[in-house]
Amino acid sequence: MPQEIRIVIADDHPVFRQGLALMIGTNPLLQVVGEAQNGAEAVSVICHVKPDVVVLDIDMPEKNGFSVVRELQAREVQSKVMFLTMHRDEALFNGAFDLGVQGYLLKDSALADIINGIKAVAAGENFISPALSTFLINRIKRTAASGESRSGVQDLTETQRRILLMIAEDKSTREIADTLCISPRTVDNHRANICQKLNLRGANALLKFALANKNKLV
Repeated sequence: MPQEIRIVIADDHPVFRQGLALMIGTNPLLQVVGEAQNGAEAVSVICHVKPDVVVLDIDMPEKNGFSVVRELQAREVQSKVMFLTMHRDEALFNGAFDLGVQGYLLKDSALADIINGIKAVAAGENFISPALSTFLINRIKRTAASGESRSGVQDLTETQRRILLMIAEDKSTREIADTLCISPRTVDNHRANICQKLNLRGANALLKFALANKNKLV
């Protein structure tokens, strides 16, 4: 049986917030476990109940949606976030996904889209309003163009490039150290510096980058 999804709704318009909670609650797989009427209250409620998904307005008193997300990240709260907003604004759309928000829906979305968005975000997927598909296409095009023009490899030192190539060849830290006649700790320091230069985060991010850019390292 599918696991129930626990949700917090944060919106400063009580009629909209409460109506949304009632509509979401009609789905047996969704449970609204908290509500908040401003950004500061949202942070408090979310940290307390630790929902699976936060449905968050952007415009709120005390803290806007972006500030709420930044504070949740600073506190290492694992709840996934979906913005539900009236803003059809491409800059806000890109800012949301740059920040790591998983969903961006418009307030005039059909209930079915909102419910599908919550389920998708809970499953670790991204979800947007169909009306914003042009924003997504533009974002993909910009990302592709940026990746083609600048991978970041050119910013690395010769030693860092050699280490990255050996990572792509599945060499261990010890093997890299022996090849370069340096200590394993020095290799680890180089790996950390490479990640910092390339803005890479996550356990496998460096390996993925090395494999994707191997032909530029030879």
